[in-house]
Amino acid sequence: MPSPQLLAQPLASAEFLALDTETNGLARERCELTEVGAVLVGGGELHDRWASLVGVSEPLGRGIQRFTGITQEMVDHAPPPEAVLPELAARLRGRVLVAHNAAFDARVLRQAFARAALDWPDPPVICTVALARRFAPLQRRRGLASLADALGIDVGAVHRALPDAETCARVLCALLPRLCAAAFTVGEALAVLRPKNAGRRRLPGAKRPRDQRPDLSKLPKDPGVYIFRDADGRPLYVGKSVCLRVRARAHFTTPVAWTGQAEHVDYQPTESELGALVLENRLIKRLLPPGNVNLKKHADGFVYLRCRLDIPYPILEVAREPAAGNAVCVGPVRGRAAAAELVEQLNSLFGLRHCGRGLAKRPWPSAYGQMGRCLSPCLGDLDPNVYRERLDEALRLFVAEPDGAGALLAHVERQIRAASEAQAYERAAWLQRRRNRLESLLARLGGALRAAHAGARLVLAAHPSDPERADAFWIVGGRVVDWGPKPAQAELDARTGAALRAAPAPGLGGWLPAEELDEARIVGAWLASHDEARVIELEAAPPLVSAA
Repeated sequence: MPSPQLLAQPLASAEFLALDTETNGLARERCELTEVGAVLVGGGELHDRWASLVGVSEPLGRGIQRFTGITQEMVDHAPPPEAVLPELAARLRGRVLVAHNAAFDARVLRQAFARAALDWPDPPVICTVALARRFAPLQRRRGLASLADALGIDVGAVHRALPDAETCARVLCALLPRLCAAAFTVGEALAVLRPKNAGRRRLPGAKRPRDQRPDLSKLPKDPGVYIFRDADGRPLYVGKSVCLRVRARAHFTTPVAWTGQAEHVDYQPTESELGALVLENRLIKRLLPPGNVNLKKHADGFVYLRCRLDIPYPILEVAREPAAGNAVCVGPVRGRAAAAELVEQLNSLFGLRHCGRGLAKRPWPSAYGQMGRCLSPCLGDLDPNVYRERLDEALRLFVAEPDGAGALLAHVERQIRAASEAQAYERAAWLQRRRNRLESLLARLGGALRAAHAGARLVLAAHPSDPERADAFWIVGGRVVDWGPKPAQAELDARTGAALRAAPAPGLGGWLPAEELDEARIVGAWLASHDEARVIELEAAPPLVSAA
């Protein structure tokens, strides 16, 4: 399988080895290599040239000698394959093999390497016939000489390895700009040139014979992420599990379209389910496998109370995702209906807007404004600073305190006492009823009522079967700034200090990049649903953390 590093290399900076082989003209196992020629191509230009005759074990026929010009005497004095092929392998290493009718040349070379008991370097292969079919479709005659002539390339000698390799290299240079316009990396170029009917030999959903499935026996029974790849090394599907071997095998009990193309599987272990979730998310973003296009939407019931601070007269709202940019996001909590009612309660308590983001100007207050439950910025005469003071007072309950629910109830109790002291008994009774309703409402919400960006935490997510193993996550400002297997105590303290030094300046709102929204939600939802997770609050001077 070609190396993933080479497949990910930008096409414009890759090196190509244009190659041609000549054989004894016999079929199948009797086919032997008689000459090989190679031309190095880089930056759209031809560089080093190399060619060698190759000794054969059987006499050459007269027809093949006339056709190629390679005589019996020439191959009798040629070095054996065992001497020629290692040099060819060295030239192919880290480069893309290019040939005309490349399937034939690759098969001949693979057979020669096997016969010589040498490892085939297995480079990525580009066929100039496929290039012409894709980028010169009007050229019907696609023989090497005919194609070169159509592209304005002079053709000298034919049916010898080095001249044909040079012609092939010039065809590549002529069509390479068009290929670079259609593909950025080597792997993408292989996908562009793959025939449209490739991978359709097996109907989607058809069960694959067990002996044709990828070898899954080396997968461990530990948490982690697995990556299925096709024969060319391209990723097909990224998955995660707390037991890699069992989950990977399950894909072939109910097959889908990509399982018929899976030839290889590799994996990256983690120490915990949370580590597998985070790693899976990052690999899907980086590799963009086709099997992960239709991902499941979040159906776990967790939502956020959030407030974007970059709009005039900000509002509280309920959403499944935290907000990007400057915002306060509380949660995640379980139960959208309960969260929506909590937002209404907060709006009434602090006089905040009950309407949506759009602020249409009104000639008179809304119903909430008439009842004294909204400051009515829609009238156009409210000082924005007055509104922000009320909003900040509400948000600080969840930013400054680890227990936002307790802080909210304590705030209402202070208001009840103030109303009683002012002998506003009707308001005190109204507040008491509201406190009782809030207490019931907060008990229904699962998860912590705390701003996601507040504070810094060290989360130790344990291995599902070995409590001595764990993944350590340093979460600062609502973001995962560092994570990995739990290290020894000295390194744990050093990485904790480094994470705290990366903490943002304290403020009411946090700043979350848009590309990290899903990761923040993954971590938040996992913590909200795993009460047994060990969470250590970090201070400016990090305390010593026991490695036990």
